[in-house]
Amino acid sequence: MKPNTKPQPGTAEAPGEFPFTRGIHPGMYRDRLWTMRQYAGFGDARQSNERYRRLIESGTTGLSVAIDLPTQMGYDSDHPLALGEVGRAGVAISCIDDMAVLLEGLPLDKVSTSMTINSTAAILLAMYSAVAEQSGVPTKSLRGTVQNDILKEYVARGTFIYPPAASMRLVTDLLEWAAREAPRWNTISVSGYHMREAGATAAQELGFTMSNAIAYIDAAAQAGLHVDDFAPRLSFFFSSDRNFLEEIAKFRAARRLYARLMRERFRAHNPRSMKLRFHTQTAGSSLTAQQPYVNVVRTAYQALAAVLGGTQSLHTNSLDEALALPSESAATLALRTQQVIALESGVTRTVDPLGGSHCIEGLTDRVEEEAQSWIEEIDSLGGMVAAIEQGYVQRQLHESAFAQQQRIEGGEQKVVGVNAFRSQESGPQVPLLRIDPARESRRRDRLAAFRAARDRGRVQAALDALQETAQGTGNLLPAIRAAVRAPATLGEISDSLREIFGTHE
Repeated sequence: MKPNTKPQPGTAEAPGEFPFTRGIHPGMYRDRLWTMRQYAGFGDARQSNERYRRLIESGTTGLSVAIDLPTQMGYDSDHPLALGEVGRAGVAISCIDDMAVLLEGLPLDKVSTSMTINSTAAILLAMYSAVAEQSGVPTKSLRGTVQNDILKEYVARGTFIYPPAASMRLVTDLLEWAAREAPRWNTISVSGYHMREAGATAAQELGFTMSNAIAYIDAAAQAGLHVDDFAPRLSFFFSSDRNFLEEIAKFRAARRLYARLMRERFRAHNPRSMKLRFHTQTAGSSLTAQQPYVNVVRTAYQALAAVLGGTQSLHTNSLDEALALPSESAATLALRTQQVIALESGVTRTVDPLGGSHCIEGLTDRVEEEAQSWIEEIDSLGGMVAAIEQGYVQRQLHESAFAQQQRIEGGEQKVVGVNAFRSQESGPQVPLLRIDPARESRRRDRLAAFRAARDRGRVQAALDALQETAQGTGNLLPAIRAAVRAPATLGEISDSLREIFGTHE
């Protein structure tokens, strides 16, 4: 059967045609399924590498690397501020040797790797590309994504290091460098997910995310980049939350809004610059510690909404994530949820299956209109950076989160197991992943040995060259890559930039 490329009743275009409401490809999943990712990373690089190998054996088609908090904040595992957090929320990566162990035996020329990293994105990508080159895979062949969306860190997540201007320089330097050296790499995943988790409505998630994208594109233009030189490698990251139909409509509205934004505001000419490609994660904030097996049902519906909305990549949360990092069995079940949708549900046989529905089309129009009004409000404040500095976006998220919590506590919004159908029985016990508390001392010993084996003079020379570049206007990526190979640690590189840029309070 051929893809249903004809316009559906109530739609203005066929899939694969501007403004891409129905999908960015004519055949969508009939031609190629979405990338099935499982967000994973814990403890040290060896433990995480073993998990990635088993996920690939289970059928995952893309790696999604969770990074621990110290690494995200630019601290090595032996830094005093890292105490108690090493390997807790993701894998600890302090040096190129850690990255080599993390990637050992993985098919870097075939697998797409996503790293949820922002402030230290340039350093992690430099390590990743260096390890790939050592294994014979050229940087130009690498496929993957670094989140590199620093603006949302100031409003919704908090893993920023430097002031906004310096952070934006790192973002645009990475854009410029990758356009030449890593053309298959997605250099920004503009993230609405974390703003949704912080309390945003569907329209706010979309509007604020687009305003962030506008800020990045403006900054790249000011740095001398033409929109069609980098926009084809921009990607997005959205939540698939509780309201099934509204989420489907949100994804359709996002494509249409972005396509018009790129053509009309930024005068893009390349059709690929106008196609919004996005990764989706099911809503972590919807998971409950009460009756955790119900989370399997929540995740399945949220994953289905993402697929019906036309996602290019999907992570399904594990049932135990309200209690601990995912166990291997829970992560495998979450992956199986995607595989059942892809292979058994039949929804992949039709492009945009709900297109033409009065409900879906009406919701798509409404979400787009509301998101556009948020973009215009941010514009009136001077753009996203100014809105963040004024605290405007933060206030909107706080107010939305408070209103939602009031609806739950008042019983207006039902949450099974929390304010509806509560059970006094403990039910079946969920086996939880336990992190070995001795890992931190082992990490400190490993780093001490790594530092002792280096040529300290070479390392210092590389760090001095990095600071000299930071004081000027040159692209920072070549100097960061040289420091990684020297080999300096992630913390040493971050500290060198702290001395020049300062930190954001």
